[in-house]
Amino acid sequence: MTTVVSRKVIVTKPAERTDRISSRLVDKFEERRRLLAEGALQTLAERGYARTSLREIAQNTEFSHGTLHYYFRDKVELITYCVRQYKAHCVPRYDGIVATAETVDGLSRDFADGLAATLTEDALMHRLWYDLRSQSLFEESFRADVADIDESLERMIWRIVTRYAELAGREPSCTPEMAYAFFDGLFQQALLRFLSGSEAALEDLRTGARELLTKIV
Repeated sequence: MTTVVSRKVIVTKPAERTDRISSRLVDKFEERRRLLAEGALQTLAERGYARTSLREIAQNTEFSHGTLHYYFRDKVELITYCVRQYKAHCVPRYDGIVATAETVDGLSRDFADGLAATLTEDALMHRLWYDLRSQSLFEESFRADVADIDESLERMIWRIVTRYAELAGREPSCTPEMAYAFFDGLFQQALLRFLSGSEAALEDLRTGARELLTKIV
């Protein structure tokens, strides 16, 4: 007795193959950009916007000037990409605090500790962000990206504030824009003091963040 096995042949259309190849190339290109940005980040964070060129970045990393210029058209694009990558990593840290908070004291403590921790671990990266934001006052090419990053940080702060208000059984006494301005100013001043060697900067940031939550809710 002979058994005939039917085989189904799947024919991939040329357009589908082209789409898959194109997608892989895009993913590979983006991964390469990410690796280059990580390598350049330390030089950018240490020297700042005005004192750093793509050539200087190349001299302080394993990448050639030509390679950097192939993946990033100029210094502006590279710096903006670096900061966007960092902020994308930074914001979810606080979302976890919001998700697990059960009391106002717990939320304010964890949020204040989170601010102090990121200031300690990533002070140079935060300095680069403020440098970039200041440059956007003069460089129009920065403004759209800076505004977008600012909006994401504002939403992050507002999630903290509204969760605190919910736990406290009250309503926030300010707008999202005002809440962001308050905390951003507090953090920037703490960063300046921390970079200047102030031993009290971290504890003052923790205390200030907790007190500020009680004042705006």
